[in-house]
Amino acid sequence: MLARRELMRRVGRFEQVAGVRLATLGDGPERGVRVLEFRTGTGFEFDVLVDRCFDVGRCELRGRSLAWLSPVGVVGPWFAEPLGLGWFRLWGGGMLVTCGLDHTLLGGVDDASQFHQDVKPTEEYGLHGRIGFMPARLSGYGERWDGEDCVLWAEGVVRQAAVFGEALELHRRIEARLGESRFVVRDEVENVGFDPATHMLLYHVNVGWPVVDEGAEYLIPAETGDYRHISAPAAMVREECYEHSVAAEPDGSVPVAVVNRAIGLGAYQVYKRDQLPFHTMWRMLGEGTYAVAMEPTTNRDAGRFDARRRGELMVLAPGEARTYELEIGALDGEREIDAFHERVRSIDAG
Repeated sequence: MLARRELMRRVGRFEQVAGVRLATLGDGPERGVRVLEFRTGTGFEFDVLVDRCFDVGRCELRGRSLAWLSPVGVVGPWFAEPLGLGWFRLWGGGMLVTCGLDHTLLGGVDDASQFHQDVKPTEEYGLHGRIGFMPARLSGYGERWDGEDCVLWAEGVVRQAAVFGEALELHRRIEARLGESRFVVRDEVENVGFDPATHMLLYHVNVGWPVVDEGAEYLIPAETGDYRHISAPAAMVREECYEHSVAAEPDGSVPVAVVNRAIGLGAYQVYKRDQLPFHTMWRMLGEGTYAVAMEPTTNRDAGRFDARRRGELMVLAPGEARTYELEIGALDGEREIDAFHERVRSIDAG
């Protein structure tokens, strides 16, 4: 990119090059959902769904989709079905879907005695929890120049609360830089109530066609296996999940990607293993639902009740908070794919 002064000499407004724009979707079940549209100037564009947990929906590089978008679409949170498997009726796919904050994976009924209420001795949990259905309070968004660097940013707060239940807040900041094809999510989950609350978190990062196609690969610093190789969509296919014990770089970072060398395109994530010690690859290679998800998480794929038996179910004390950071971006061309593959290979555990 040009230096700031040279750039601004050539454009009428900064939006000619990049920016963040607030819009509201206007039809069907998505009507009323606020969206922040990010453009970084490289052809990398993504939507932050303000009213769906500040998650990221559409994500593209020069018109080619990186994210998987489900048949459901961007559904307003007012249609939420939070119990049982109702999550599937609001799961629009997208680049980032947050699962939690007190529960992830398959649901059921669990003890809620920490809230010391006779009318509610237990709590019922649905698939992947409630936070993904909750709208955010938009704190702000825009562009900020830091010398010659321009940061595109947005901040929001998502509250998950109940009378005689948890009071948890997700403080989220998303940043992207002018001239780069990536964004960073910085999260803080805080127990703002006065009783202990369980805490589980999973980032469902969904990659779709054209990255996901026959011949694509899953790059992860973990054990090798045929699951790494993606096949063409097929009829009557069941979903598959592969839990990994990942290796990390010296600073604790874990790089993971889905890449398609045939078209020179990939999507990647980088996160900290001490924040998210477990990783699951979800793949569904069926017709119509054809996607691969990279899922760093606080807990094993067996879920809540397994975590409780193992003594691994996290509890946040009143006022306690945990922080998380996740980078998501595009790999553009053979050189970037090769460089990322080498980064993974150099720490490969398998």
